[in-house]
Amino acid sequence: MRRFKGVSLIICLGLFLMCGMFLPASAGAIPAFDATKLSDMSDYDPINPVFPTEGDTFKVGLMEPFSGPAAANGKYYWLTNSWVVHDLNKRGGIKVDGKMKKIQLIKGDTQAKPAITKKIAEKLCLEDKVDVLIGSSGSHICIVIESVAKKYKTLFHMPTSLSIALLDGKNFNRYSFRSCLNSETFGLAMAYYYSKRPEKKFYILNQDYSYGHELAKIFKDGLKKYKPEAEVVGEAYHPLFLKDFAPYITKVQGAGAEVIFSGDWSPDGFNLVKQAVQMGLKLPVANIYIDNRPLMEMIGGPTGTMMFNGNDYMISVETPQNEALIKSWHESQKDWNAPYDTDEFLWPVTIFGRCVDAAYWFFDVVERAGTADPEKIIETWEGDEYVGLVGKLKMRACDHQAIRDMFVTQFEFPNKWHDKGASYGKPVVVPAEFCTPSVPADLDRCK
Repeated sequence: MRRFKGVSLIICLGLFLMCGMFLPASAGAIPAFDATKLSDMSDYDPINPVFPTEGDTFKVGLMEPFSGPAAANGKYYWLTNSWVVHDLNKRGGIKVDGKMKKIQLIKGDTQAKPAITKKIAEKLCLEDKVDVLIGSSGSHICIVIESVAKKYKTLFHMPTSLSIALLDGKNFNRYSFRSCLNSETFGLAMAYYYSKRPEKKFYILNQDYSYGHELAKIFKDGLKKYKPEAEVVGEAYHPLFLKDFAPYITKVQGAGAEVIFSGDWSPDGFNLVKQAVQMGLKLPVANIYIDNRPLMEMIGGPTGTMMFNGNDYMISVETPQNEALIKSWHESQKDWNAPYDTDEFLWPVTIFGRCVDAAYWFFDVVERAGTADPEKIIETWEGDEYVGLVGKLKMRACDHQAIRDMFVTQFEFPNKWHDKGASYGKPVVVPAEFCTPSVPADLDRCK
């Protein structure tokens, strides 16, 4: 009897090993960005990217402000998305519906105006018949795009806008996904980071719309949780695209703050820091978007070390995937034409790296879905896990919010990224468990 059991065990083990031989090598593995597959990007030109403009393509509508006061954002996001599209098209495109399709990128100029955004989004859906809408700068603009995406059952990918309200019970729809952090992720991560530092007095200065106000509330809640001895000595909210920050800076000067906490995006963040330095205010600024290379050069290397940046992508995170992207980007940039031939674009910093990461994830999901059918893509992306440039991402199924670690760094000078200004130092990892955004209490499908 003992002999029989022993023989049976050997047979079972042998069958198990034989079966294993026929399983794919990657069975059970989390899909990941493959740095070894990056194309030779020496022929990439962001001014004249080569991709099809007609035929049987996978169509992407990129909705950003390509004109108006926020046009710099359109320039940034055209660069990041056309980079990924160029790379994938050089590999033959993506496999959908049984065949390889090239990706077509179509501009949709929102001008950062809600009424125009609605009109352009409808055109992209009805006339251009895009497979996905991507964007956009300004959460107030994203809410408009969301409503159009829902109406026409078109996918909407958000790799940039952070307002919690975009995926709450009122605005959520199953066609919209956010692949980046939200304002709660950022606010909690920064509060946790400062719980390990000596600073205790904070002044909040944000843009005066939903994102700015909710970010302030989250940061204050985060301080109560992680650093209860901290004090918010003042807070103020300014109009979008403000040119004169002097009245706000004067208030900060008299408040006795040790840190300015701001979520301002371009051009406001640039103008805030520029004018603060000109007025002699040299307080540390804890931020997410104020990492502009020309700004750092203008204020000078030593002054730039007052910047603290928190983000879900950081160029100074050392992984093989990130290092491969950085090298490819930097080599390609040497041949770019105006306006992309300046030092501002030497490296894939923050929003550049974040959006590149997000785009690769999205197209990987589409290929795994095997179709352009939005219902199949939704099914694949809900609950999906993916290893990107700097770590693992997970798409929370119930509200379509990405979950991931965060990174915070103090700018350094000198550094390897910028010889005339401060730039990214060694990142501190804030594990996802300390900055995971709350599940929307008013979203029934999350209950």
